[in-house]
Amino acid sequence: MSEDNLSPRPVQDSHSVMSELMMPHMANNHGNVFGGVILSLVDRVGAVAATRHARQPCVTVAMDRVVFHEPIHLGELVTAKASVNFVGRTSMEVGVRVEAENMITGQRRHTNSCHVTYVAVDGNGRPVPVPKVTPETDGEMRRYERAEARRTRRLEELKSERRS
Repeated sequence: MSEDNLSPRPVQDSHSVMSELMMPHMANNHGNVFGGVILSLVDRVGAVAATRHARQPCVTVAMDRVVFHEPIHLGELVTAKASVNFVGRTSMEVGVRVEAENMITGQRRHTNSCHVTYVAVDGNGRPVPVPKVTPETDGEMRRYERAEARRTRRLEELKSERRS
């Protein structure tokens, strides 16, 4: 990647949105959508955000704590929104927010959020440097600072695990 391709990019350039109607094969016999269906959507929308930012293929490295606050039901429209929160040298944290919508009533619910770490790779699957991200709004700056703190914690935990 050339030096010019490593110029910092604003968060908004990575923003990605995907919506999917929840169909019968996506739900259990109670009409609740399988968590794995939602995690797949989270990973796909996150990968788009990471790839848009890096302008390189990206692979999933980790998915932080995922808590499903309430069930998503068959027939609801699920929308996942993602953007890059923080960039290391080759890795990026992408924040993803998931909402479920009853399309008849128009009611929308925030069902879960999580953070996914991606690494940009070259054609041989080796990590490559990615551009820094430039937060521009107060919300983006807050997410950047929190992501930086999470990254520091994750790296400390990895070091500790390797010593054990």
